[in-house]
Amino acid sequence: MFLRTESFRGFLQFYPVVSAIVAFQIIIWLIVGLVPGLGEWIYTMGVGSNLMISQGEYWRLVTPIFLHAGFGHIIFNSFSLILFAPALEQMLGKIKFLVVYFVAGIAANILTYLVEPSPYYLHVGASGAIFGLFGLYLFMVFFEKRLIDPQNARLILIISVIGLVMTFFRSNINVAGHLFGFIAGFAIGPVILKNAQPFSPWKNRRKVKDNDLGFDPNRWNKKRYRYKPYLKPILFGLLIILVLLGVISGLF
Repeated sequence: MFLRTESFRGFLQFYPVVSAIVAFQIIIWLIVGLVPGLGEWIYTMGVGSNLMISQGEYWRLVTPIFLHAGFGHIIFNSFSLILFAPALEQMLGKIKFLVVYFVAGIAANILTYLVEPSPYYLHVGASGAIFGLFGLYLFMVFFEKRLIDPQNARLILIISVIGLVMTFFRSNINVAGHLFGFIAGFAIGPVILKNAQPFSPWKNRRKVKDNDLGFDPNRWNKKRYRYKPYLKPILFGLLIILVLLGVISGLF
């Protein structure tokens, strides 16, 4: 469910929405960092600013989702999306996935504006939207067990706990955004998960016609379990890398 075994081309084909979000935020980050003038204008006009929002610039409740403060920040959020968002895109469909992502991200920004007292408070990042995805997964763990197997449920619990703990112990973190994004994702669960189907890697298999050249009807039996012994160590290795990237992001 969370172990990405697709090729790059396959990932783009099977998860176009996640691919587009990751590509767009990386492109914006590169422009901000490498293109003088234009990059500065994009960041200035898009950053979440309590003062500017209070003066009617309400687009700033959306644009911070696509902006990031540094290398560690963009890597951590992009890596999180690549690992954990594809399953939801398949389970929910493109439109519902976008609804969850933006509802959680915008809710996190709105509530950040409401609870942060300083008019000079600034924030950027997709973390509120990403925590919304974890909130939705947690709703599955407790109330829609048919959608997630026990092993992945344990993994989500571990990641959720680590993410929430790191929220309070790392500097320069939008604590309100993380918490409210998580709550928004959890709260939308009863509506958005209606008619959702469990993730299935077999939906991503290319259909092969019987008359295809070199067709071997037994090839899946030969390859199906070849990588199975390595799944658990690889998955937990990726989890450790994700945590380390989160720690490193606080240093940049």
